[in-house]
Amino acid sequence: MNLSAEARAGALVVYVGEERLDAAIAIRFKDRMREITQQPSRRVILDMSRIDFLDSSGLGAVVAVMKSLAPTRSLELAGLTPNVAKVFRLTRMDSVFPIHETIEAATSEGVRHAG
Repeated sequence: MNLSAEARAGALVVYVGEERLDAAIAIRFKDRMREITQQPSRRVILDMSRIDFLDSSGLGAVVAVMKSLAPTRSLELAGLTPNVAKVFRLTRMDSVFPIHETIEAATSEGVRHAG
């Protein structure tokens, strides 16, 4: 599972270096995110700009990470590709997660919801 993280503008930014977030890696994704988010930060921003495919297991893994952080920390998403954005829109998860166009927008602007 290729994830890396950095502290940036008061947030923990997690970069996903995978093209797919699906059943084959969903459990490893959740486990690795649990390790990475041990670092203190009220905001966790997940950079999904490299992910071209997200299935229901991948979506479930992202939701599980959000639930593991709540209620004291937020999980925000950035850089959704068109296919991934469509999954969030069709499942109405775009109303659950703060979604930013880019990491730069997420760290410099206020929170806004896509959709």
